[in-house]
Amino acid sequence: MARWEPNARERLVRAALDLFTEQGYDATTVNEIADRAGLTKTTFFRHFPDKREVLFAGQDTHARLLADAITEAPSPATPLQAVGAALDAITATFTDDRREFSAKLRSVTAGNSELQERAAFKRSGLAKAMADALHKRGISEPTAGLAAELGIRAFYHAFDQWADPTNRQTLAELARHALGELRSATAALG
Repeated sequence: MARWEPNARERLVRAALDLFTEQGYDATTVNEIADRAGLTKTTFFRHFPDKREVLFAGQDTHARLLADAITEAPSPATPLQAVGAALDAITATFTDDRREFSAKLRSVTAGNSELQERAAFKRSGLAKAMADALHKRGISEPTAGLAAELGIRAFYHAFDQWADPTNRQTLAELARHALGELRSATAALG
């Protein structure tokens, strides 16, 4: 085993997901993840506090992307236009080479209540990051919270469609469409 090799964090994430897919989340140990990645258990814990967090490694980056895009949206942008800019920013990071990985992640998460709970926590955190960024733009409640929730709902709906291996649309296209549908649905509420 080499003392140092690049991309340790990504290798750990991919090894964990492969093992979770092959033998289940509960049956997989941190030692097995580190071994599969060609790293040590100590290296694993330098990057992640536990095996659950290995699948949610990008949460801080995603929250920052969403918030920064809302902050940088043109000043005349409506709350949903700012949220649309945030969705464009985050979906740009989901390239086609991540589609298979995302499908596996979705499957592993759906099969484990602990991971579902962590995924719900992530979703809530992303919505909060968007709402906080909207607040900084001077958008008050309940408008900021509702716009953020619509954005997150659009993102996750689009993600589920995108992670389907038979779908060929980009995540950005799917997210824009989902946000448009939600915008129309809110208008229909009267």
